[in-house]
Amino acid sequence: MDEEYDVIVLGTGLTECILSGIMSVNGKKVLHMDRNPYYGGESSSITPLEELYKRFTLPDSPPESMGRGRDWNVDLIPKFLMANGQLVKMLLYTEVTRYLDFKVVEGSFVYKGTKIFKVPSTETEALASNLMGMFEKRRFRKFLVFVANFDENDPKTFEGVDPKTTTMRDVYKKFDLGQDVIDFTGHALALYRTDEYLDHACLDTINRIKLYSESLARYGKSPYLYPLYGLGELPQGFARLSAIYGGTYMLNKPVDEIVMEGGRVIGVKSEGELARCKQLICDPSYIPDRVRKAGQVIRVICILSHPIKNTNDANSCQIIIPQNQVNRNSDIYVCMISYAHNVAAQGKYIAIVSTTVETSSPETEIEPALELLEPIDQKFVAISDLYENISYIFASRSYDATTHFETTCNDIKDIYKRMTGSDFDFENMKRKQNDVFGEDEQ
Repeated sequence: MDEEYDVIVLGTGLTECILSGIMSVNGKKVLHMDRNPYYGGESSSITPLEELYKRFTLPDSPPESMGRGRDWNVDLIPKFLMANGQLVKMLLYTEVTRYLDFKVVEGSFVYKGTKIFKVPSTETEALASNLMGMFEKRRFRKFLVFVANFDENDPKTFEGVDPKTTTMRDVYKKFDLGQDVIDFTGHALALYRTDEYLDHACLDTINRIKLYSESLARYGKSPYLYPLYGLGELPQGFARLSAIYGGTYMLNKPVDEIVMEGGRVIGVKSEGELARCKQLICDPSYIPDRVRKAGQVIRVICILSHPIKNTNDANSCQIIIPQNQVNRNSDIYVCMISYAHNVAAQGKYIAIVSTTVETSSPETEIEPALELLEPIDQKFVAISDLYENISYIFASRSYDATTHFETTCNDIKDIYKRMTGSDFDFENMKRKQNDVFGEDEQ
């Protein structure tokens, strides 16, 4: 403890572990502490199942029908990785992929009326899909071809659209797309949580749809990946990277005080010792007086003994309920994984519903999603506050309701830029050629 560090990191959530990994690879001296006895903070996976019952203070222990407790690894924050997204890039550049195994998520579905429909993943599926009528399909196909060919550096591909001034609402109008198609494009392909994007310049949306298509092209079934044994494996992989590059880890380490001098952080006190630092990264729980509450998210973990109806018995899938379909301002997400991912006992499924809270009765807000999952063996309900940083400490944001990691990666890039003064570059994450991998390479 009693040393000077370039960076001290408090909390082992995914954001914190990725940043400590990058800082270590870049030659910084890093001390990483967590007051919990386990890795992952908010983004850990809970095992055994008995621990989950305890955490949610349920009076009973799991029934025998749930199988062995240690066969379960239940994520607290449900998210998938976009196959071509930023987190996969981070994993590849740092070679943390060698510590993890992934499976492709079997399908992505969208809610319309009261039913769910598969988001088409091939042209054949698009033509057969009941999401759109015949003429709508043609117009939608034209729109997708336009997006695929669009290149912001080549005005010949613009077809009269200005990426910096034309709004997305006008682009939809240009292709004469109806409200249902706009709903599923904006929410199931571009993955926006609300409809605010419609009146912004269209470039971001076009890039998001491209990312979805490129991710889909990698594996075919869906654009999403999920790690075996749960998302808790991700922070641990990056922690291992940091340790290989000399990062020091301390779990179960209480943080008594963040020491300030002249308005800046100079160190962290723990059990009577002071570790000094030039910069501090932490999750919001370590500085409750220096973060602003920016809303709430409700997440409901549901244990099922069956796949979700109308998903073709998929053992993993995502369902997006666009806000317009249920008269809300933000989408509802369902993430489903199962025993096929080593996160549940044989024959069992875990579906996690999440959304941004909009009323004083959050559980009522997610009823349309819960109805899709019936019958539910057991529910665990969590309502979490969302925090944003308002101070000179580099605090990460709370994890939002989305079911992908792109927003988390944007937060990582933002903190990196504020800390180093330079734009985030994936090249900085590359392992050095002659480094030690912490294992024999024969």
